[in-house]
Parts: sequence; C-alpha cells; structure tokens
Amino acid sequence: MLVTRQKVLRRFWYPVLPAESLGIEPAGFTLLGTPIVLWRDESGAPAATIDRCCHRTARLSRGYCEGGRVICGYHGWEYDRTGACVRIPQQKDPARTPKFRIEAFRAAERYGYVWVALDEPMFDIPSIPEAEDPTFRRIPEFYEIWNAGALRVMENSFDNAHFTFVHRSSFGDPDPKPSEMSYTDYPWGFETHSIVHVKNPDLQKKNLGLADDMTVRDNTRTWYMPFFRKLRIRYPNGLVHVILTGATPIDDRTSQIVQFVYRNDTEADTPAASVIAFDRQVTAEDRAVLESTDADVPLDRNSGEEFHMPSDKPGLLMRRRLAELLAAAGEAEIRA
Repeated sequence: MLVTRQKVLRRFWYPVLPAESLGIEPAGFTLLGTPIVLWRDESGAPAATIDRCCHRTARLSRGYCEGGRVICGYHGWEYDRTGACVRIPQQKDPARTPKFRIEAFRAAERYGYVWVALDEPMFDIPSIPEAEDPTFRRIPEFYEIWNAGALRVMENSFDNAHFTFVHRSSFGDPDPKPSEMSYTDYPWGFETHSIVHVKNPDLQKKNLGLADDMTVRDNTRTWYMPFFRKLRIRYPNGLVHVILTGATPIDDRTSQIVQFVYRNDTEADTPAASVIAFDRQVTAEDRAVLESTDADVPLDRNSGEEFHMPSDKPGLLMRRRLAELLAAAGEAEIRA
C-alpha cells in the first residue's frame, strides 16, 4: 500500500511537530506527500495550510509571521488560518479584500505535539487518560525520521516474536516462543493484552527499582488507525510505563517517528534521562531492522509476497482493517 496514494488516510490526525518548536516563525512539514506550513495564529493556536503561495508558488515556510498570519517571503502576500489571502501589499486599493485562497487544514495541540488532519477526520485524536492523571509525569523521548514505512513500524510494535532476536541486547527473553495475546476490536482500531517475560539489564533494573534478572510485563497495547499506538506496561511492583508512538507518514517510504512516555513515578525515583536511554536502545534496535524492510506493505495476506506465522496476527488484523477502510471509501489498494 502506497500511503500517499490512498486518499482516505488523509482523514486521520497525525502528530507532526513538537509544540514547543512551533514559535514565532512558520515551520514546514511534509505529511502524506503534501507540503504544509504551520504557524500560530493570533490566539496562539496552531494553524496549517498548503506550503505554497498562490501568487508565484513560493513556500510560505520560507516566509515569516505577523499578527497571527503567515506572510510569503517573496512578495509579502498574507494568509490567515482559513487559507484566505487577506492582504496584498502591492494592491492599488488597500481597502479591497483579495479573493484568493489556498488550501487549509485542521490543526490542534495535544500531548505536547501539533497534530494535523488533511481532510475531515474520521475519529478524534486518541484519548490518553494518563495525560490527565496527576500521578503520571510526561517524558518526551524522541522525534526523528526513519526510512521505514509507517505500517511496518506499527506491526513491529505489536509483534511478540521479535524480542528474542531484535532485542537480545536489551530486554529479549532467550525463549523464542511468543506470548499469547487477547484482542478487543473498536471502530478506530483494536486493543491487545499479553503477559510478556523479559530480562532486565542493569540500566533497566535501576529504572524499575528491581533486583531480579527477569520479570514479567503486563502489556496492554492499543492500535489507533492508521499509524499510532499506545503500549501500557504494568510491572509487578506497580510501576506503569506508557509509551506513545506515532509513525507519521512523510511519504511512502519515510516516517516521522514521534515517541513520548507517561510514568507513575517521579524524577527522584528514576531520572528521565535514564528512562529515555533504555527506550532509545530498544527503538534503535527496532529501527535497524525496520529500515531494511520494504515500505510497500501488501494488505492482501494471500498476495504471495510475504508468508506468515500465528504471532503475526496483530499485523494481519491491521492489514485487514486497512483493506476494509479502503473498500468502504471506494478505493483500491495502490501498490508500487
């Protein structure tokens, strides 16, 4: 599936920028192959339009902002958050309202990130109860580009069979038999539950406040169509570690990976730097493998391009749900 060619994927919210990085200057981003420009309007709320002035096609992200508007750096045409051109400096009659307009998109700020939907969203931005719980702290972990398809990243996040091999240096149990999962379906995705046996390297022992070399994780994983996941890990000592990961598709083969964490402990218990260090080791191991895979994932399990085993069920469910999504929208899967 080529994500930029499937129009229905434009009907979802995607995290695109850390909110703190969106200041007084406009910022450019490419979402599903569409160049967009983001800035803050007069109220401080994020705004997003196509990154293209309708005069001579210059990128608005190369311009500047004043009064909550984005201004083209080529000839000074000004646009508001609705995409309306509200001022042309060279116009003979300054009182005359221009009739030109560019495409505008929905933008919102949530969980420390700016989210964008290119078309009318099918569902709201995922709800994260821990974000409203004062017993949890938020830890931003990383924001970086991977040369991997967004669906590959999501499938990997629900794959219990790769721990022994990909994560042998971090937490992988030497026993390659994957843990069983239970499933609950929702209109916007699904939720899985499993008990996973893992090993504890020294850094993780320190982070968890555990002395044992092995422990269990009570894992609840939630998939939000199409490319966002929540992993809620409960440890035997009551610690809860919640990982949120968005694989925001820049294009068909490149994803902006956004990851942040909520934990029910304090900085005095476990420094954020230590939490990030361990999770970064794990994600670096994933990245090394995922960047070697084909980004164009076939949704048809019987395509003959890939073969499957029982532990692939979460990924196959994702493929089936996405195929159903395309069919409901009257779209055929487009492949390279």
